[in-house]
Amino acid sequence: MPQAGKPTPPAGGRGQLGGVLTVSAGHALHDSYTAFLPPLLPAFIRHLALSKTEAGLLSVFLQAPSFLQPFIGYLADRASLRYIVILAPAVTAMMMSLLGIAPAFGWLALALTVAGVSSAAMHAVGPVIAGRLSGHRLGRGMGFWMVGGELGRTLGPLLIVSWVRWQSLAGTPWLMLGGLAASFLLYLRLRHVTVRPPEGAPALHWREALRAMAPLLLPLSGIIVARAFLLSMLTTFFPTFLSDEGASLWLAGAALTILEAAGVVGALVGGSLSDRLGRRRVLLLSMVTTPVWMIAFLLLDGWLRIPLLVLMGFCGLAVTPVIMALVQESYPENRALANGLYMSISFGLRAVVIVILGAIADLSSMRIAFLAGTLAPVLALPLLTRLPRRQS
Repeated sequence: MPQAGKPTPPAGGRGQLGGVLTVSAGHALHDSYTAFLPPLLPAFIRHLALSKTEAGLLSVFLQAPSFLQPFIGYLADRASLRYIVILAPAVTAMMMSLLGIAPAFGWLALALTVAGVSSAAMHAVGPVIAGRLSGHRLGRGMGFWMVGGELGRTLGPLLIVSWVRWQSLAGTPWLMLGGLAASFLLYLRLRHVTVRPPEGAPALHWREALRAMAPLLLPLSGIIVARAFLLSMLTTFFPTFLSDEGASLWLAGAALTILEAAGVVGALVGGSLSDRLGRRRVLLLSMVTTPVWMIAFLLLDGWLRIPLLVLMGFCGLAVTPVIMALVQESYPENRALANGLYMSISFGLRAVVIVILGAIADLSSMRIAFLAGTLAPVLALPLLTRLPRRQS
């Protein structure tokens, strides 16, 4: 048993599944609050007379602080920042729950910026704590982490629209109680956990760390771009693509739900499978099979598309925890910095790719954009050979 006030050493061997599940549950609750914004936008437009441009900017205030993740990760490698993960659900919950009573656009922007910084800190440090508690089953741990986030983003919109319908916008501050309770429980479970490297493996200076990470992050950035085309088409633009193909709004939404649900299962299976088969093999399997299912989806009609939705979601979304595990295990002395860099690169590149796909659809059609998302992973296959050999 750890002594009072002493940080628990990182788990080895099979890891501490209970601790991983605790962090993942905190991730689920945290992300349920950040998912409040999209369903609330129509209400803000109506009650505060916002333009569509102003409404779109609100998402920027929430997501832009993601670029702080490398800096937060660098600090976490040199000083245990477990209290970030402990406090993040409370801070984010308070800010997101106060949106309903914000009197003007400026107050919305301020609350969302604070929530965005809290969220960036959670996603920079949380996966590292989950990874250290996972022991040698890092892929499985990252799978649980991702499942937590997906569940939060699924349940958050349902929670906020149901609450507003019952209590109105003025009642949203009561929702912060859930985040406060979650932070208290995380404190009880994580107050002795550290995210620093093990003794004898000091964190590198950031310049030295960046030079050491270049052989992995450079080819990985290309793979991230290719996957951004695929993921943006499968998630962001998928309902629009189906609507352009003649599907009703309800059917398009139901199809996305099926795809995302399959992706949750795929993330958990893919992460665990990569612990046994190797990260690169699972990446290769996903990047080869997902385009096959997408092309088949284009060629077929009717109910035959339903199993293809499952296969696309399962294979296409399965490798996010694999990449996170690959990044963390490559640089154990700078796990948080490496994870923060990956998350920041992924966010920035995906934002650019979404704009590119939208432009392709405007200039041609959503079907052409879908094909671009299908072919991009195939073009990136040679980059797998550039990943450091030790990651096989």
